[in-house]
Amino acid sequence: MANTQFGGAESIDSYRKKILTILKKNGRTPLSDRDLATKCRTNRGGAANFRKAVEELCKEGAICERRRGYVSSANMGYYPATIVRLSRTFGFARPEEEGAADVFIPGKFLQGAMTKDRVLIGNIPSRSGKPEGEVLAILEEADNRLTGVIVNEDGRLMFRADTMSKTPIQIQRKDSVLYEEGQKVLAEVVYRGHRHAEHKVKIVFSFGASTRASVCAEAMVALRGVTEEFPEEVIRQADEIANAPIPKEAYETRLDLRSTPIFTIDSAHSKDLDDAVSLEKTENGYRLGVHIADVSHYVQPKTPLDEEALRRGTSIYYADHVIPMLPKSLSNGVCSLNPCEDRLAFSALMELDENGEIVSYQFRKTIIRSAVKGVYSEVNEILAGTAAPELLDKYKDVIHMIPLMNELCDIRLRERKRRGAPELETAEGALILNDEGVCVDVVARQRGKSECIVEEMMLLANEAAAKMAREKNLPFVYRIHDKPTPEKIEKLEHVLLRLGVEVPVFTDIKPRHLAEILDGARGTDLYPVLNVMVLRSMAKAAYSPEPIGHFGLALADYAHFTSPIRRYPDLAIHRILSSYCENPDAGEMQKRYGTFVADAATQSSETEVQAIMIERDCDDCYKAEYMQQHLGEIFDGIVAGVTDFGFYVALPNTVEGLVHVASLPDSDWINDDSIAFREEQGDKCYRLGDTVRVQCTKIDVNSGNVDFALVEENQEAAS
Repeated sequence: MANTQFGGAESIDSYRKKILTILKKNGRTPLSDRDLATKCRTNRGGAANFRKAVEELCKEGAICERRRGYVSSANMGYYPATIVRLSRTFGFARPEEEGAADVFIPGKFLQGAMTKDRVLIGNIPSRSGKPEGEVLAILEEADNRLTGVIVNEDGRLMFRADTMSKTPIQIQRKDSVLYEEGQKVLAEVVYRGHRHAEHKVKIVFSFGASTRASVCAEAMVALRGVTEEFPEEVIRQADEIANAPIPKEAYETRLDLRSTPIFTIDSAHSKDLDDAVSLEKTENGYRLGVHIADVSHYVQPKTPLDEEALRRGTSIYYADHVIPMLPKSLSNGVCSLNPCEDRLAFSALMELDENGEIVSYQFRKTIIRSAVKGVYSEVNEILAGTAAPELLDKYKDVIHMIPLMNELCDIRLRERKRRGAPELETAEGALILNDEGVCVDVVARQRGKSECIVEEMMLLANEAAAKMAREKNLPFVYRIHDKPTPEKIEKLEHVLLRLGVEVPVFTDIKPRHLAEILDGARGTDLYPVLNVMVLRSMAKAAYSPEPIGHFGLALADYAHFTSPIRRYPDLAIHRILSSYCENPDAGEMQKRYGTFVADAATQSSETEVQAIMIERDCDDCYKAEYMQQHLGEIFDGIVAGVTDFGFYVALPNTVEGLVHVASLPDSDWINDDSIAFREEQGDKCYRLGDTVRVQCTKIDVNSGNVDFALVEENQEAAS
């Protein structure tokens, strides 16, 4: 900021202070440019500095120009925020004030703002009770790229954005990229108008036909700056590590567990095997070993490999694609606990009592040799007693552990129930693709006992890692899940009372209260409704340097230790625990890792959210591609969500589609507390969990949207 005075002119700083003081005293009454300059006693020599001060304050959002002059933003209740999401007809802005809720902005009040723009927001009357606002000024424009489809408007090729505007917008005719109608493209905004429809773009890349899910998924990934390709220096470093043999000193200094029966259990197509298990019965309980790939041995801090892993934060999985956090030479190679190969591991060795509770634990650098690549479906067959002789032979070296694992799992599940952890159900779909990568089927993913066994053993290792960090006061990246906010609990209680469900008596919400609600309704028609409502009441899990515990699991100590190949938080705490095992000085650990854990927690939380959005949006495109083959067909489903413009219906295979209010009989329909969509004056009502029959009427692979229409009994009979 320039402060130099020439010829007696006042400095920019001086004008800034005067302007803020004057506008603050003027209250909510605007002050014209001329009057403001006069009150600041601006002379000819100071005009440039006055103008610069006004521009700076407007850009910062401290003052705002309205139709009749300038006002103090603080006086008016205006505040800076960032646009975080756009749809065709509305957007959301996130205030800079910590903890403030996102603000809904109707499309006509966006003023052409784009995602990641820093804007000044003013509140407007809310129709929903949630914060609503309007964009008053765009303080900083973000570099914006967006995806969309090329459409033909009266013989002219135009760009229709996936978000931002219902109206196709003009393409700048200086493109070197070839494109044609119906193609999915990446565009860059080159001119900003005052409305989204006034923007202009240039096309920077064409992905292919927008009717192909694989094309649309590729575009979604590219838009978010995610790529499967790694920088050359990262690949070079990874290849050097992967090609080097295990050093001789590792065999001499590590705990050698190669003669211990250990094996991995994963899905059949998994290639990044980062966890293996061993288990034996003891006089007082069990001895459990959870052996995790020692990624921190290979990925050293502040190297290109580590910096790239932190930037990515997590591996991303959708359809038949994996975008790995680490190069494949590591994730599928030297770090993967492949069978019958020596591998470096970091092992959580735990003594459990007869109730499956942790009595003692230690973390050791080990060298292991997995006996077999276990597969969930195969272990399930062994547990069910239906395994063929050749399958039993494959597991011969570890088969004695499988019944013991099943026994421990049952004990742990009973313990989880005793802790009061709520048993929430979420439907997951599995996509079946043909050789051309087209989705030809969607099936509900079945979770067998072996998946549950592995989960419980990983939970124990995660709990032990967090327990050690808290007890030793180590800087750490904890996996946290805060208790629901009072507002969400109040909303849940309101819904329960409306549904006639007994509300547990509590002054402070505990996990067991939510468990009681679900257990009381299990097996009834109300259960699907309550499962959704309880899920909505929960906070989002995240990463944090503070050990506040995990509400959903009803655990005081929890972290992510078991997947360092695909999650950076796990790699981070491996690094910390490894250092502590070598030199148990908590003070030195704080100096070394105090800042690191805060940065790693923040970055990991952000990349996790991004990965979830990518996976969900991509899967929706593939599900829409599958439903394209079933246009016009009739299905039975259940009401899975309610909005102001209709309700969503979920099919048994997890595909969801919207029954839009426009497709319903002409009436006044209302969203009733997000639990039912009903006629305001009539008898028709569609409540969460209700079974309905629908017809698939419209598909848009590009957006992943599926539209349904209700099939009435008389309509079905006529057809």
